Amino acid sequence: MTRSPRDDVLVAAPELARLIAAGDPVVLLDVRWALGRTDGRAEHAAGHLPGAVYVDLETELAGPPSPAAGRHPLPSLAVLQAAARRWGVRRDTVVVAYDAIGGLSAARAWWLLRWGGLQDVRLLDGGLAAWVRSGGPVVTGDVVPAAGDVTLVGGALATLSTAQAAALAADTGGVLLDARAAERYRGEVEPIDPRAGHIPGALSAPTGGNLEGTGRFLPDADLRARFAGLDGLPVGVYCGSGVTAAHEVAALAAIGVTAALFPGSWSQWSADPARDVAVGPDP
Repeated sequence: MTRSPRDDVLVAAPELARLIAAGDPVVLLDVRWALGRTDGRAEHAAGHLPGAVYVDLETELAGPPSPAAGRHPLPSLAVLQAAARRWGVRRDTVVVAYDAIGGLSAARAWWLLRWGGLQDVRLLDGGLAAWVRSGGPVVTGDVVPAAGDVTLVGGALATLSTAQAAALAADTGGVLLDARAAERYRGEVEPIDPRAGHIPGALSAPTGGNLEGTGRFLPDADLRARFAGLDGLPVGVYCGSGVTAAHEVAALAAIGVTAALFPGSWSQWSADPARDVAVGPDP
């Protein structure tokens, strides 16, 4: 059977169960996280996929925050590699990341490991809820796997600097997508970052629109309709701090559209008084 781009990004719960039952080497990453909450580890301990390792987004999937770099800058390659080895990742293992919010935080691990050079990294489509609905078992307690030996290289996926994001948004031949909620794009609210609004020229494409009500990704046909016209264009994505934008990069990859991530995102842009800000519904 011919693989589709979606097969390289997502894995359905029944397929994951078959991989595990077949004895294939699979590393499961539990990336439960929400902005302003620190109970992801407790949620993991209370119930997770068998063998899943807890991943701390704030310390393992991000570097130290600063106005100059944003709230969740990319971790150093050394930090990411050390974390991946702690998770038990080896070059020949399949890695599947999941969370309980449709992949909105797990996509950060997916993106970073792909950026690090790993090829077979996927998101559990629908996350923990899909696993439970399919009859998959849930266990409690902490998981400490045997250490991995993976070597990461970095740079395997494209990123944008602030200047490159500005240039892409101003380029009529390219598209910069704003993955935040529409009201934040319009500048009606800004609960976290220094200024409200969006990067001039960026288009609103809230990340939540990538998902069905069950938390699974939209079917390919619906994703293609959502992102119609982007094939072959330079595409970039940003959000508040570069976390949920990775989910949009994954959604685009699932239909064969390559997009660059602006890691600093709005938290970096809005902290720079030299950068213009647009408000309202128009780019």
